[in-house]
Amino acid sequence: MTDKPKLSFAQMWNLSFGFFGVQIAYALQNANISRIFATLGADPHQLSFFWILPPLMGMLVQPLIGKWSDRTWCRLGRRKPYLLAGAIVAVLVMVMLPNSGSLDFSSRLLLGLNGAMWFGLFSLIFLDTSINVAMQPFKMMVGDIVNEEQKARAYSIQSLLCNAGSLAGYLFPIFFTWIGIANIAPEGEIPDSVIWSFYVGAALLIICVLYTFVKVREFTPEEYAGYNGITASESGETDRQGFITLLKHAPKTFWTTGLVQFFCWSAFLFMWTYSTGAIAGNCWGETNPATAGYQEAGNWCGVVFAVQAIGSILWALVIPKFRNLRTCYAVSLLTGAAGFISAGFAHGQYIICISYFLTGAAWAAMLALPFTLLTNSLKGTSHMGEYLGLFNCTICLPQIVAALCGGTILHLTGDIQAHMLIAAGILLILGAISVKAVRTATVK
Repeated sequence: MTDKPKLSFAQMWNLSFGFFGVQIAYALQNANISRIFATLGADPHQLSFFWILPPLMGMLVQPLIGKWSDRTWCRLGRRKPYLLAGAIVAVLVMVMLPNSGSLDFSSRLLLGLNGAMWFGLFSLIFLDTSINVAMQPFKMMVGDIVNEEQKARAYSIQSLLCNAGSLAGYLFPIFFTWIGIANIAPEGEIPDSVIWSFYVGAALLIICVLYTFVKVREFTPEEYAGYNGITASESGETDRQGFITLLKHAPKTFWTTGLVQFFCWSAFLFMWTYSTGAIAGNCWGETNPATAGYQEAGNWCGVVFAVQAIGSILWALVIPKFRNLRTCYAVSLLTGAAGFISAGFAHGQYIICISYFLTGAAWAAMLALPFTLLTNSLKGTSHMGEYLGLFNCTICLPQIVAALCGGTILHLTGDIQAHMLIAAGILLILGAISVKAVRTATVK
C-alpha cells in the first residue's frame, strides 16, 4: 500500500473552497427559516416541526449518495458529479423559497397551514436536501485524497471555509438593510432584504462550487486502490454489501462519535429554531413577527450567528494545536455549552454576542473532529462514501428528534424561547461527557 501524497496548503484549500459557497446557503437557511415561517404565520410551537422533513430527507439521501459515489468513476470524477448536481438544485430552490409569501396562498389548508407555508415547507425540503448533496462530497473527497497525517488540518481548513461562508450568509440581511433595501414588508410577505440575501447567496454558491470542480483532480480507480491497499476492481466497483451489513461491521468510532453527535446536533437545532424568538423577546421585548422590532431582531440573529462563525474560525485554528483530539472535542463542547446557557439569560443585544462567540468553539469541533476520527478508522475500506453517508444519519436523526420534541419542551419551559437555548447548553454538556466513550478503531 502506497502512502497518499502530501498536499500543499493551496491544494487543501482548493479541495474545500466550494464548501464556502455551500455554507453561505446553509447559513441563510439556518438563520432565516424560523423568521420566514413566523412571518408567513406559523405559531412558535409549530416552528420546530418545519425542521423535521429536511433532516429526514438527509437520512434517506445521504447514504444513497455515498453508495452511488463510491461506485462512480467517470471522466468528471467520483464525488464531483454529485457536488455539481446538488449545487445546481440548491441555486434553483434558493431563488424560489424567499418568494413564498408573495404567492396568493392565504387560505388555510391541511394541518392549519396556509398555501404559502406549504410552498415554503416543500422548498425547504428540496433546499436542505440539495445542500446536503452538495456538502457531503467535500467530506468524502478529503477522506479519499488526504493522508491521515494531514487529515485533521484538511478538515480544519474545511471548517475555516465553512465558518467564513457562514459569516457572509448570516450578515447578508443586515448588510442589505444597511444599504437601503427594505427590511419590512406587508403582513405575510418576506422582506426584500431576506429575498436579496438568498439571490446573492445562490450566485456565490455556484461560483465557489465550480471553482473546486475545476481545480480538484480526484484519484483514478488504480491510484485509489494503490493508496488504500485494495485491488483496482474493488475501487472501481465496491462489493454489494447492504447498509445493514456495513453497520454490523462499522468501527466502534462510528457509534461512539455518533452518540456525541446526537447531543450536539439536537442542541444546534434548538439554536437555529429559537434564536430569533429568543433574541426578539429578551433583547427587543417583541413576540409579534409583524413588528419592526421583531424583524430587527431577525437581522440581529444573523449578526450573532456571524459572531459565532468568527468564534468558529478562530477556534478552528486552535484545534490542530491539541495533541489529543478527544480532549479538544470535550473542551470545545463545554465552551459551547457555557455560551448557550449564558445566551438564555442575556438581555442586551451586544452582551448576547459574547455568548454566541463561545458557541463557535462547539461548532468548529463538530465540523472537523467527528469526520477526522471516523475517516481515520475507515482507512483501507472501499466503502468510505457509504459509511460517511450513513454517518450523516447521526446529524439528521438528532435534528428530527429535537424537532419533534421542541414544541413540547418549549411549553414545559414556560413558552419562553430563550429557555430553549439553556436546554441546548445542557445537551452540549451531555455531549462533552459522551466524548469519553470515543475510541479510534479500524473498520473490519
